[in-house]
Parts: sequence; structure tokens; C-alpha cells
Amino acid sequence: MVSLAKKIQGLKERRDAVILAHNYQNPEIQDIADFVGDSLELAVKAAEEENGLLVFCGVRFMAETAKILSPRKRVLLPVARAGCPMADMIGPEELRALQERHPGAVTVCYVNSTVQVKAKSDITVTSANAVRIISALPRDREIIFVPDRNLGAWVEKETGRRMILHPGCCPVHQGMGPDDIRARLRENPGAVVIAHPECPPETLALADRVLSTGGMCDFVRSAGEGTFIVATEMGIIHRLARENPRAKFVPVTSRAVCADMKLTALEDVLAALENLEPEIILDEDLRHRAELPIRRMLAGGIPAA
Repeated sequence: MVSLAKKIQGLKERRDAVILAHNYQNPEIQDIADFVGDSLELAVKAAEEENGLLVFCGVRFMAETAKILSPRKRVLLPVARAGCPMADMIGPEELRALQERHPGAVTVCYVNSTVQVKAKSDITVTSANAVRIISALPRDREIIFVPDRNLGAWVEKETGRRMILHPGCCPVHQGMGPDDIRARLRENPGAVVIAHPECPPETLALADRVLSTGGMCDFVRSAGEGTFIVATEMGIIHRLARENPRAKFVPVTSRAVCADMKLTALEDVLAALENLEPEIILDEDLRHRAELPIRRMLAGGIPAA
């Protein structure tokens, strides 16, 4: 593994590449990455870098988002089949039908969505900024929110805005129930529960903090020490433990594993750098239409009419 990491480092430098890894990736992938973070954070970082070759260790919608924001750069996804079940729970035709039933509604899509769904949306959100973005939308318009019903329900609770929620979810987070939280608290009395808003509402009700993955990293860094029950995909615990050696981290359940996130191995990263594939290729018109809702989010919301 050390030899593979050294080969990747050497080839990365010769290719003038940047390796980006999501917080849920395997520890060895995080360790060879130039940047580790959440999907949008990494896509924005990639756009800021001068390097022309990006190796995105994550799932397809993340690499697509990087390509949307960096059209002149080559974006490689080491494992082409690494997808997101939640993103695949709604397609452009289903979204169009929903929009036809609610003409005039603002369509908000979670950044965890396909490029085709982004292209048909008015604005994107992340788990970190969804409350702020939704709060700023016109009060006299309906809001369609896709694809995650759990994130949508949490945003409704936090903002008081009723939305038309698509019944999608992350299967991994959906499987984190309140009984799991209670069991971990019995084993770790006094622990702080941090939960991702993709978890079901009854699970979030037991959390001390509801946070995005980036928010979790910031919150624990500020605390410095203590015991934290982590209700999100287990991959983030590697980063949390590395950055906070005086803290203890307890996964809410051993089932909190995203199979797609775990597909990427060091061999795949090396092969991608050697062969310059699999590459993310997007139709330019589609890419341009998908870029608008992301740029609106980055600018802070939809401009007033």
C-alpha cells in the first residue's frame, strides 16, 4: 500500500494533477488526497486550483459537479460505476412531471443529484446552506425540493417553509434509527450526538447537533475533546480522529457504510492517472444549464425579480 501511495504521488506530480477525496472515502484514499472535504467544497476547491487534471475520489454526481464548475479541466472518476442511490431516485422526466403539477414553483435540488436534474432546477443547495437558501426564497411561491425527503423535512422544521418533497432518501442514512442512537448513548453516557440531516426526523430529534459533514469537522475541532456519537457514513471518522486525537468517535451503527463510496481503491486512482480515464464528459449545453443553479447558490440565492 505504501508503494502504491508513492507511485500515485510521483505520477500525480508528473501529470500536474490534484486528487480530491470525499469525507466518506476509505482511509487510504483520504491519506493520499490533496484535499478532503464534502462534495461541493471539493468542486469549488478544484475550480480554484490551476492544475488541469482533477482526480475525484467520490461518486459520479460529485465528479459531475466538479466538471460543471471546471469545464476546461479534465475530471477523472477512478471507478466509473460509483454512483449515488439517492441521486438516482429522481430523473429529469419525473422532475418535469412534478413541475407541471406545480407551475410557478421554485425547484430546489440538493447538490446530491444528477447533472440532468440540476439542469432542470432553479437553484441547488447543500446540507450546510439549505436552511439559509430556502429561507431567502420568495414567500409567495411554492417550493419543490428534490430528491431527499429527510433533508427537506429538516429544512421545513428549521425554516417554517412548507415544501413539496420528493420521497427520495439516502439508504445509508435512512438506516440510522433512533434505537441506534439510544443504544450508543447507553454505552457512552454523556456523549454528544452529531447527526447528518439526511437521517430520518426521529433520529435527528435525538441529536445534539444536526450538521453537514463539513459542519461536523468544524464543530468537533472547536470542542477539541470529548466523546462524539457520529450519525453519518463511517468514513468521516478517519478524518475526525486524525484532526482531533484527544476526542473519541463512536459510529452510530456498523451499518453506516456507503458501498459506492468504498469502491475506490488505491489501484483505481493509480490506473486513472496512468490511463487518464474514466473521464467525465458532459454535453456543453447540459453542463451550462446545470451550472446556473449552482452559481445561484454560490451567489447566495435567486436574484429578486
